[in-house]
Amino acid sequence: MRTIILDQVTAEEGKVVDEQSRDTRWLLVVALAVQFMVALDMSVVNVALPDMRSDLGFTPQGLLWVVNAYALAFGGLLMLGGRLADLLGSRRVLMVGLVLFGAASLVGGFAGSPSMLIAARAVQGVGAAALAPVAFALIALAFPAGPARSRALGLWGMAGAAGGAVGVLAGGMLTDAAGWRAVMLVNVPIVAFALVGAVRAGLPGDRGRTGARLDVTGALLATVGTTLLVLGLVRTSTDAWGSSRTLGTLGAAVLLLIAFVAVELRTSAPLLRPGLLKGRPVLTANLFCLLLSSGQFAAFYFVSLYMQQVLGYGPTAAGVSFLPFTAGVVAGSVIATRTVAAFGTGRLLALGGVLAALGLAGFAATAQADGSFLYSILGPSLVCSVGVGMCFVPLGTAATTDVAPDETGMASGLLNSARQVGGSLGLAMLVTVAARVTGDGHRPADLAAGYAAAFWVCAGLLVVAACAALLLLPKTSARSAGTAAAEAAAKTAPETAADVAPGAAPVAGPENSQKNFQEPVDPDRACSTQG
Repeated sequence: MRTIILDQVTAEEGKVVDEQSRDTRWLLVVALAVQFMVALDMSVVNVALPDMRSDLGFTPQGLLWVVNAYALAFGGLLMLGGRLADLLGSRRVLMVGLVLFGAASLVGGFAGSPSMLIAARAVQGVGAAALAPVAFALIALAFPAGPARSRALGLWGMAGAAGGAVGVLAGGMLTDAAGWRAVMLVNVPIVAFALVGAVRAGLPGDRGRTGARLDVTGALLATVGTTLLVLGLVRTSTDAWGSSRTLGTLGAAVLLLIAFVAVELRTSAPLLRPGLLKGRPVLTANLFCLLLSSGQFAAFYFVSLYMQQVLGYGPTAAGVSFLPFTAGVVAGSVIATRTVAAFGTGRLLALGGVLAALGLAGFAATAQADGSFLYSILGPSLVCSVGVGMCFVPLGTAATTDVAPDETGMASGLLNSARQVGGSLGLAMLVTVAARVTGDGHRPADLAAGYAAAFWVCAGLLVVAACAALLLLPKTSARSAGTAAAEAAAKTAPETAADVAPGAAPVAGPENSQKNFQEPVDPDRACSTQG
């Protein structure tokens, strides 16, 4: 009789493990779909802008807001989106973000006026600000530090790279085949797929934090301050850096962000806990992300201009030419997944940064009026993209080191904010650099000289990022750090149900997702979980 009961218990445990494994796979699929879609939408619209202008009657200044409305809402609300995931639960924020993004895409696809399309793009940005932090946080919550998380982060980086490259290519193909409305409507089936996957997956953090409250003052200051910062940066394409509008907008942004820091230091439930940045891995990850995005986003922009304005490529041909870059990112992510345990996050980030810098230097050295695809595009793209791909796994690992489970959204929102602000800052500065070198010249040689100067600055930014990673991150390998963390956790883990705090949130991880977890300790005193 006892044997029969044990067999039944074993069978039930097997079913639970299978269900947890299935939920984890679906969770990863949802996170990757969201990452792909957000990256796709940041690039797919650009090629369709001329058709939008002619069809809806945009003014040149109004057309810029098709891009800026999305960028402002997205960049300004990332911190809030990440924190809401901690407080309300990942499932709720994910579902709301998907519905907002899908509905806005549908409305934008049928927009009949410039104002309707701009409003739809703004709502898309709001939805993306909820989705981007949740996608990263879900991976950090569901996969324990170590090989499993490294593989998931590698796939996360691949999804973002694929979305950006497919967006450039699909934007031209969809616009040519079905008109500009197709670039808005293409998001709808992706949203539907992600919603189905979210329903099927047992997403962690659905209960949120009981009794926790939102730092409303901090949220307002961070949102308005970051929005003004992004607005001031994107305006530099039309207003000079020294203009009263630019200086006023950036000055107001700085004052609001200083006030935000002051509020966060005094409140008991901050939107961004200042102690989070005391950990060197988290601080270094965000600094590296800021510099990487400053160089990468600007380089992507200038490579596109070089191909179209100097080499004479059409939009579709330029999009196809970016495919090797995507392949290189995939290869770099695979390399990082297999080597992060041996090299450690610091060394691997530094190596990826140096390779990316070499690729950007290759762009700078070969950006000539008589350049060719093999010489000026393919070679530098492969070197740069492998380096960029090698950065995603250690970057995500460092950004979540010593982060408590109920602060993963906070850490994710911070990392995504660094990425968005870094991209806007780098692009604004390097457009100015290229313009000063080009001057009044419009010949291919003049344009190529300006783009080359921008590429050299991009390479310099990546060198600084590599040095920061090498100097600030621990030199121990991820394997040894992860082993130490596991041993420390084993010594303090509760052994019985009586040791578990009542009403605590569930642990996110396939092997222990049915257990309860004590309220997290202060991450400043927690053991290292670098893996």
